[in-house]
Amino acid sequence: MALPLTFAASILVTGLVGVAAERVCVKPLARASPLMTLLATLSLGLVIRESVLIFYPRGADPKPFPQLLPQGGFEVGGVAIRYESLVILGIGLAAMVAVDRVINRTKMGAAIRAVAQEPEAAQMMGVNLDRTVDATFFLGSGLAAVAGILSGLYYSEIHFIMGITGGVIGFSAAAIGGLGNVYGAIVGGLLFGVLQTTAAALIPRGSEFRDVVAFAVVMLFLVFKPSGILGEKSVERV
Repeated sequence: MALPLTFAASILVTGLVGVAAERVCVKPLARASPLMTLLATLSLGLVIRESVLIFYPRGADPKPFPQLLPQGGFEVGGVAIRYESLVILGIGLAAMVAVDRVINRTKMGAAIRAVAQEPEAAQMMGVNLDRTVDATFFLGSGLAAVAGILSGLYYSEIHFIMGITGGVIGFSAAAIGGLGNVYGAIVGGLLFGVLQTTAAALIPRGSEFRDVVAFAVVMLFLVFKPSGILGEKSVERV
């Protein structure tokens, strides 16, 4: 029962932290430009990370993460496959499918999509704006907790800046697959991983430049196909 309890507690605590961050940084800037909101949230992230360094003993040191998954594995065609990797993959896919169902098949998901498209019109149709925004931040922060646990399970350690690189890669994967499309993010993430692995295997000293190659491909996608692989072009009628 340790694993589901860990997920439940982490999602609850991190979701509440996300809602508090929205109340502190996002809600007061509701009428400001998106750039101001972005700067405010980035500043809050820096404050939290530096607070870990200041107030937590040896906060910059990696911390061991408990092994909560079955150990061992098997080989298929000379490729070693670990049991814990299969469990992590399954949990990740289940989380993605669950988010897709929440966004596209529930009343709250419809409210989230309506507020994202046109907040004022959504309010006129009876959508509670504050509750919907809180639910969005709780959902996103809860997913961040899931990602952190899966990373800890895979690498058997966690550290206080582990979310920076993961966040950049996640946004890049979403850009490749198509922003706003959950399954596009899956395709983008797989493609990003393939690019990193291919660069490490085929390019001399490729392990040092695998991120460079992968992000260069992301730049090409943003230039020549901004909608991504599975994204749709948005049409605005005037």
